[in-house]
Amino acid sequence: MNNKKGIFALSPLIVFVTLYVVSSIIANDFYKMPISVAFMLASIYAVATSKGSMTERINTFSHGAGTPGIMLMLWVFVLAGAFAAAAKSIGCIDSTVGLMLSVVPGGMLLPGLFLTTCFVSMAIGTSVGCIVALVPIAAGLATATGDNLPLYVGVVVGGAFFGDNLSFISDTTIAATTSQGCKMNDKFKANAFIAVPAAAIVLVAYALLGQTAPPSTNLPEVSYIKILPYLTVIVAALYGLNVMTVLTLGIVLTGIIGICSGTIGIYDWFENMGSGITGMGELIIITMLAGGLFEIVKKNGGIDYIIGKATAHIHGKRGGEMTIGALVAMVDVCTANNTVAIITVSGIAQQISRKFGIDNRRTASLLDTFSCFMQGIIPYGAQMLMAAGLAHISPMEIMPYLYYPFTLGAIAVASIIFRLPRSYAG
Repeated sequence: MNNKKGIFALSPLIVFVTLYVVSSIIANDFYKMPISVAFMLASIYAVATSKGSMTERINTFSHGAGTPGIMLMLWVFVLAGAFAAAAKSIGCIDSTVGLMLSVVPGGMLLPGLFLTTCFVSMAIGTSVGCIVALVPIAAGLATATGDNLPLYVGVVVGGAFFGDNLSFISDTTIAATTSQGCKMNDKFKANAFIAVPAAAIVLVAYALLGQTAPPSTNLPEVSYIKILPYLTVIVAALYGLNVMTVLTLGIVLTGIIGICSGTIGIYDWFENMGSGITGMGELIIITMLAGGLFEIVKKNGGIDYIIGKATAHIHGKRGGEMTIGALVAMVDVCTANNTVAIITVSGIAQQISRKFGIDNRRTASLLDTFSCFMQGIIPYGAQMLMAAGLAHISPMEIMPYLYYPFTLGAIAVASIIFRLPRSYAG
């Protein structure tokens, strides 16, 4: 594919970035251009400029917007919205925040929250599920201490990707190891040399930042029974239950506890769940528009063009590894799904590895690491949208506080340049 056709295939993404990011920077306000409007206009452009009859173009867009992966994501959004609103209405968040503030020293709130998120995300293997469970608590902590809300949300998003990157049951781990033919524990060891130092650096940064956090005042009253829905969600997720089952269980518990304790009536419970679902409306619309847009980009050859350009000039192991990382990161930008990005690039990554003698454990680690790094910083990824939606802030407000994803990316690049660790990089 020549440059002209390749740029044209990618032009819907260029239109989106220009409309959303550039216009927001010019206006100095990321609320001036709603991300849903940017996706809508870019989607209209994508459909209008694609080849084929209008029916064929719309069918392509609709297929991308309604894939099983997208629909599963929408179900999670709906249940997460209902659970978050119902839990808040009966006082779950206040009680959980009150308990954490009473047992964790003020200066250790940020590192404590980060470590908790890392543990939960690694245990449950899903960054989205971790964000659903812990962002409301993080938002409550920020409110109770009068501290920076985007910072606290950024802590959770970063910790969530630590687990997404390392967990044995993460989709990204499964995709990376199976596609490269290596064992999960081998990939884990190779990955740990990158992820653990990144987490350690960020943990120190949070400890230093936490020293300046304002002391909490007027601690919320703790009702231990009202902590049960959040505790149940976390424990059930740790046991490996499906995220939709976990959220449904949490919703039922909020109703039982709220109604039996007299905190809310049954119709109040219904109303709160409805408000939570409605509050996820924009996320649902954005997800479907993004899915349709990316499907058209893929059909027009945009992803193939990226892969072709990235592999045109490769020299040595460093070049091969850097190309693998860049490829999976760029495809993640186009698909907003790190698992899909790994699957898409896995074949060419395997060929590059064989050509330059790159250890397959190293390749699997780089695929997972760079996909998680990029997924952790794009403002239209499911994780960022979910976190921003639950905290009622813009994804762009969170981005300056994504310390872990940026540190992970930097250390991954450094590991390629300096050939570390030697046992895997060679």
